[in-house]
Amino acid sequence: MSVGLLAVVDDILSAALKASAKSAGVVIDDAAVTPQYVQGISPARELPVVMKITLGSLVNKFVIIIPIALLLTAFAPWVLPYLLILGGTYLCFEGAEKVLEWFGFHHGHVEEGARNENKLVWGAIRTDLILSTEIMLISLSNLEAGLGIWTTLAILAVIALMMTVIVYGAVALLVKIDDIGLKMAKNDSRRVRHTGTRIVRSMPAVFRVISVVGTVAMLWVGGHLLLANLGEVGLVFFSDMLHEIHSLLAPLGAVLAWIGETFVSAVAGLVVGLVVVGVVLLIGRMLGKEPSFTEGGESPQKVAA
Repeated sequence: MSVGLLAVVDDILSAALKASAKSAGVVIDDAAVTPQYVQGISPARELPVVMKITLGSLVNKFVIIIPIALLLTAFAPWVLPYLLILGGTYLCFEGAEKVLEWFGFHHGHVEEGARNENKLVWGAIRTDLILSTEIMLISLSNLEAGLGIWTTLAILAVIALMMTVIVYGAVALLVKIDDIGLKMAKNDSRRVRHTGTRIVRSMPAVFRVISVVGTVAMLWVGGHLLLANLGEVGLVFFSDMLHEIHSLLAPLGAVLAWIGETFVSAVAGLVVGLVVVGVVLLIGRMLGKEPSFTEGGESPQKVAA
């Protein structure tokens, strides 16, 4: 009995690792995007905020994504590409907003305290919903055919837990590594103090890099979701374009082919995101809600998001 149970557990773990391998890129994107939502809050609130986002991510996966994905796969698989198109559009919108901030356009409303923290948390959870949806759907599409519903559910549950721990463990380390550096800087050992000082001094640059990587990741993933899934619903020009670019660059190496495909996806994501931002602002004006953009300063809702 115990041997049989261990064999089943081993099969589930093996299937989970295999199915989730192709979603590794999205996991990296998720880990790069999330720390931006924690920047700008007090150090004492960093880990509690990460914990709130982690719990929100688990709710996303277990309460929303897995049940809906299983139901749609069984009864309406044709809906899935449309959901991914909507999710991709939202990521493009988020990324385009950040690019506009790079050029000095920021929302002018400043809110302090718990309300602002809650907005940061909900913003991160919304973004996590899109990225987690792609992770789970990619994993689901890579499962072997013929698995029972309970086996499929168990594999997806393992993937959800594994990805959440990896992503938010990395996020917690990133946001607290400067505190680790400060403690090291007070150590009796000169070498340890020197290393700690270097860590603390390097963190602003690290987070600037994370900000850029996270924004590019949102545009890349969002653009790729759009182009690939438009092909799934009949607009094959865009997905064919990605395949052609990949085929054209493939003789130069897999890395260059990936870079070329990623660049095109990111550019497409930026274009779509800017269009959506324009539409949102236009609708706001039509409804009498004037957007308050100011140049300079920091975005209060997403400092570096």
